[in-house]
Amino acid sequence: MAISLIKGQKISLAKEGGSGLTKVAMGLGWDAAKPKGIMSFFSAAKDIDLDATCIMFDSAKQLVDVVWFRQLQSKDGSIKHSGDNRTGAGDGDDETISVDLSRVPANVTSLVFTINSFTGQTFNEVENAFCRLVNLANNQEIAKYSLSGGGNVTAQIMAKVYRHNGEWKMAAIGEPANGRTFQDILPNIVPYL
Repeated sequence: MAISLIKGQKISLAKEGGSGLTKVAMGLGWDAAKPKGIMSFFSAAKDIDLDATCIMFDSAKQLVDVVWFRQLQSKDGSIKHSGDNRTGAGDGDDETISVDLSRVPANVTSLVFTINSFTGQTFNEVENAFCRLVNLANNQEIAKYSLSGGGNVTAQIMAKVYRHNGEWKMAAIGEPANGRTFQDILPNIVPYL
């Protein structure tokens, strides 16, 4: 059974995913907010281009590699991005980042997952945003973090998957930020490493 995470909550992936958990996917889903009031009769929801990113850090909090719409695979091949969804159309995961935890290099201690609004729309224009962690061995959802409240920001630091005492854990961060790409919000990420 999946755990609904709240901001700041941490879980052990070994306990929640069962022993031998090695391949996981972080799914990101969202919808464009529908216009409200009288304008809803005359206009449709705008396409929203959110981008999922996985940033790999070492124990010295240095960036090792990044997987995002401009680089769909980590240099070591352990992390792969499904590709850029520029509208949020469809149900379920709009973008997915798959991670083979057994192949993540030993010097990588944290994987931080972020979302950015590349076109600059704020989260006030987004609804039903979530990120979730899925065990790829059986496609079972391990944990889900729902983005609540939206806000007048263009980015979210969603979650961190990290090594602690030899096992992988996940922490829900849910911290708002502003920036079109991961580079813009790197200073906001460092305190969570």
